[in-house]
Amino acid sequence: MLRSQIVAAVTPTLARSLRRWIFHLGGLGFIPLGLLDSSIIPLPGSMDVLTIFLSARTQGLWFYYAVMATLGSVIGGFVTYRMARKGGKETLERRFPRRTAEKICRIFGRWGFGAIAIPALLPPPAPMIPFLFAAGAMQYSVKKFLVALTLGRMVRYSLLAFLAARYGRQMLKFISQHGHPVLLAVIGLIAAVVLVLVVIFAGKRQKRAKA
Repeated sequence: MLRSQIVAAVTPTLARSLRRWIFHLGGLGFIPLGLLDSSIIPLPGSMDVLTIFLSARTQGLWFYYAVMATLGSVIGGFVTYRMARKGGKETLERRFPRRTAEKICRIFGRWGFGAIAIPALLPPPAPMIPFLFAAGAMQYSVKKFLVALTLGRMVRYSLLAFLAARYGRQMLKFISQHGHPVLLAVIGLIAAVVLVLVVIFAGKRQKRAKA
């Protein structure tokens, strides 16, 4: 009991220290945070909050922060993908209950590229980790995986960073009053619309090229 009390008391302090260290790193902080968030220790919303904070603080570097957030998230996601690819479906079954693993495989088998790109675009609580594992466990193409994950994350973080650079004070005030989930949900909806428009535009271009 004493041990659990000590851990409970120390954990918040360690978390605050880690958060301060990552924020102090600036754009480079997205790399360790991305490794944690997309792999072994999910930290829902942490990448989004760091993107908003840094872009609001230094508006001229918003695109740099969007790129670094995307890079950190893709690196973290790729680590998880490689682990699952090496372990196969057994890794997925060990990580998730059997029914959940089967459901994830069915969704991924049907949607493939979209099963990575769309969750990568949407904010929490949209699940991302299960599909990273599914992509690796089902031996999904490395190239397609990286393109899908990069596309989703780049749209998401570019939109976040741009809005934070333009409306930084208002966004930070909103987060302090209401928390970040509602804000991220709204931005995620906007990002989803953007992605749909991009997909439609790309489809029309392909049809014109064939014609």
